[in-house]
Amino acid sequence: MIYFDNSATTKVSDEVIKKMTYIMSEEFGNPSSLHSFGFSAEKEITSAKKIISKILKANENEIFFTSGGTEANNLAVLGAANSYKKSGNHIVVSKIEHPSVLEAYKKLENTGFSVSYIDVDEKGYVDIMQLQDTINENTILVSIMCVNNEIGTIQDIEKISKIIKNKNSKTLFHVDCVQSFCKHTINSKHADLITLSAHKIHGPKGVGALFIKKGVRLEPIIIGGKQQNEIRSGTENVPGIAGFAIAAETMNNNINENYKKVSSVKNKLAEIKNKLPDIFINGDYENGSPYILNMSFSGIKGETLLHFLENKNIFVSTGSACMNNHKKHIGTVDVIGGIGENSLRFSFSKENTVSEAEECLLTLIEAIPFLRQYKQL
Repeated sequence: MIYFDNSATTKVSDEVIKKMTYIMSEEFGNPSSLHSFGFSAEKEITSAKKIISKILKANENEIFFTSGGTEANNLAVLGAANSYKKSGNHIVVSKIEHPSVLEAYKKLENTGFSVSYIDVDEKGYVDIMQLQDTINENTILVSIMCVNNEIGTIQDIEKISKIIKNKNSKTLFHVDCVQSFCKHTINSKHADLITLSAHKIHGPKGVGALFIKKGVRLEPIIIGGKQQNEIRSGTENVPGIAGFAIAAETMNNNINENYKKVSSVKNKLAEIKNKLPDIFINGDYENGSPYILNMSFSGIKGETLLHFLENKNIFVSTGSACMNNHKKHIGTVDVIGGIGENSLRFSFSKENTVSEAEECLLTLIEAIPFLRQYKQL
């Protein structure tokens, strides 16, 4: 099997499974309990906060755990907007954010907030001038992702942060780093809110985190037992949190080695554009994330090619896994060029090899002429 759908999810590492199994069998207490089992569980959470905060160059008290990236994005957007609505009702978001961000903005728009949607260019970069002109004294929140989940465009977060703060120092900046955490260097000083997820870096599904800069207020979206300083109620997923920390530490310790490895895989597969005509790379191939390669194949529907590859035991994606069952969704590729139905996303991990890319390349060389000819019959 060749698995090139790592932006959707990654294989859980053996180290993570070992850690989670140990906690579930030996340190299974509720972290809110006052006895020794509870204390041991609480220590695991504290340790995880230290690991993740160190990677972000943040304080451990600024890390809050969630059920995943979607909840973290929801909490950041809805929590910030509702907490600061007395200061203004204007919020700003790029048009190519993850659905968990865009849908949250739509919800706020339906409740009376004024939302500005920022355009991107043909490579997926945010229109900086439009962003600068859009921010005003009533702008309380801006959301722009670091690495796009469909085409891999990397935004200049430091530059964008300076533009936002120069226009309105009180405007909060939220950055979705689900596809960039432990793959690209992230510094918390450039954002007020940062979204993370475990299952994109060989951790378990169902756990994520939100960095909340000291002094930033959020209205909770889950209430109850007042865990995590009342920001996110509910008994913490201790095995998942501990697994998340192991995955993050392992990935971050090898961040440069992994970067070089996946770059080689991506470059090998991208050779297809020189082998056959009418194949186009979406996004910025030279400067985008090496973990994502999005290509369009003229005359072939992406879904058709996906299933051809699947029959050869090669697994890829047509785009964001979160929206594949919702045909009305306008994905990133559609926004930048209207060619979404002809595109496929190949996304890589440290587990992939150049030889896998070579095999996929040969399969594409076989598949594309056949499918184009078949369409004409």
